[in-house]
Amino acid sequence: MEIERKFLIDRFPDLPELGSAKVWQGYLSTAPVVRIRRAELPDGSERFEMTVKGKGTLVRTEVNIDITAEQYDEMATLLTREPIFKDYHVYDLGGGLRLECSIVDGDTDHGFMYAEVEFESVEAANAFEPPAYLGEEVTEVPGFSMNNYWRNGRIGL
Repeated sequence: MEIERKFLIDRFPDLPELGSAKVWQGYLSTAPVVRIRRAELPDGSERFEMTVKGKGTLVRTEVNIDITAEQYDEMATLLTREPIFKDYHVYDLGGGLRLECSIVDGDTDHGFMYAEVEFESVEAANAFEPPAYLGEEVTEVPGFSMNNYWRNGRIGL
């Protein structure tokens, strides 16, 4: 189960960084969401995964499955367009929370920036007071999802 809130941002925050990656992700299906992802880590290593997501906004089922580079490459041949590129960074928000920030498709002239905070419970998610540097909350905004961006080349409706 994934419980997360999403926000638009205009820059990466000035917080302790816990990690980063260059990420390429594509969608084999958008209903239900079936995504493949390749992540290049700062040490040069790579991780590959397939993710299946259920319906929902704040709360939804999410299943992540590690796959091999060969499996990723084979599934990538099924994609109908080039993978989305994300410059992904994770920051320590304090209180055991992590802030996951991405700039999508290279720069804000062509893509966008957003942040996600994952929670252990719906109560914790609802109690969270976003810091001022987080912009507009888009958790419940129709059409704000990476799979919508994949389908339409933009976020929102």
